Amino acid sequence: MKTKQLSVKNIQIDLFKELKTESVRDGMKIGDSLNLAIKYWLDEKRKSRKLSLLDFKPKRLSKGKGKTSEEIDKILYE
Repeated sequence: MKTKQLSVKNIQIDLFKELKTESVRDGMKIGDSLNLAIKYWLDEKRKSRKLSLLDFKPKRLSKGKGKTSEEIDKILYE
């Protein structure tokens, strides 16, 4: 992974101190801890993303068997 040195403004001092303390306890660099925190936050955002109808893929139902509603129930509720 590519890394870069950067500056970040408006970090809450108490949160940073707590991160630094936990990083030292775990034998990690602060940058690595920040990367983990960012990754965790992004993963959580992705999990809680609201679904759209566009997220669903079409599914072919069997033709002529007369059990379309049963097939739909099976797809939706299983």
